[in-house]
Amino acid sequence: LSFKFAVNISILIVAVVIFLLVLHHNFLGLSDFLKRELSDSNPLGLQPIDFIPAAPQRLADERNDEEIAVVIAASDERLGGAIAAMNSIYRNTRSNVVFHIVTLNDTVDHLRLWLSNTALKNLRYRILDFDPCILEGKVQVDPEKADTLKPLTFARFYLPSLVPHAEKAIYVDDDVIVQDDILELYNTPLKPGHAAAFSDDCDSTTNKVAVRGAGNQYNYIGFLDYKKETIRKLAMKANTCSFNPGVFVANLTEWKLQNITKQLEKWMALNVAEELYSRTLAGSITTPPLLIVFYQQHSSIDPMWNVRHLGSSAGKRYSPQFVKAAKLLHWNGHFKPWGRTASYAEVWEKWYVPDPTGKFSLIRRRSEAYEAK
Repeated sequence: LSFKFAVNISILIVAVVIFLLVLHHNFLGLSDFLKRELSDSNPLGLQPIDFIPAAPQRLADERNDEEIAVVIAASDERLGGAIAAMNSIYRNTRSNVVFHIVTLNDTVDHLRLWLSNTALKNLRYRILDFDPCILEGKVQVDPEKADTLKPLTFARFYLPSLVPHAEKAIYVDDDVIVQDDILELYNTPLKPGHAAAFSDDCDSTTNKVAVRGAGNQYNYIGFLDYKKETIRKLAMKANTCSFNPGVFVANLTEWKLQNITKQLEKWMALNVAEELYSRTLAGSITTPPLLIVFYQQHSSIDPMWNVRHLGSSAGKRYSPQFVKAAKLLHWNGHFKPWGRTASYAEVWEKWYVPDPTGKFSLIRRRSEAYEAK
């Protein structure tokens, strides 16, 4: 009797093990199916390539539940900048930051290798391939200067497509370093009806920056051609303080309600037809549509969250004490900390993660050699 009982128990154990194995196999199949579902292309040619890796348990325990969507463009020639910016954000927060990295197809392999083979391998990210065809008919291209068009500078116009499931997002340029918790910037209050919050150019930290041969870069007349009737009809005061679109917080629900992307595309197309942008700030083709669409319809971020113009000259514009206190440093201008002699480049270097391929180092050396000539 005891022998039969033992046999029955053995059979029961085997049956349970088989059942668990089948259940596990089905679960894996369901997981693969869900991954395939997530990999569908989203609109406007923004193709998801990578998905958020699972955070190690240690990081999951240390970091808060708050999920923050951060959008950053990563072009191949400036990839080291984007890497340093992301590293500085990640190291200075306990929040669950998810980076939505917008790039071009020929940069994807380099970017993925850099993220997976360095100290950044625990970042949570999603890579999006930006299709420049989106810009056809919306950007005027000089045939002699076709290579100067930077499609990724327009990625910020398409935020709802980049982060379709988020209610809010932060956009940052690739030439920034964050020195404080990005959660504070994310929690910037936006007034009802405002789709974004920017840093005004008339703020006390960065006001009245003179651009050689262009007058002031801190008001609307520096970006828009007020001789054009289409601009005059808008009744926007020429001395209105402009804002910097290199760092901003977006309410994506409001953005979609107001169809901000379509409004921006409208003014891009009108400029192609009528040349509405000011010629004094040559090359500034991203800011004018934003200034028009968000005229007196945007909130403000703390100016310490966009301390800019570090790249306007090789000289030091701010004191070391002020730079240390800044929450976000922005090297907008010609002098980038990775390629030219820029002020406080040593601060940027602290957050830079070496390129495992060595490719970006070569870019830096060539740029420095060019500057020395």
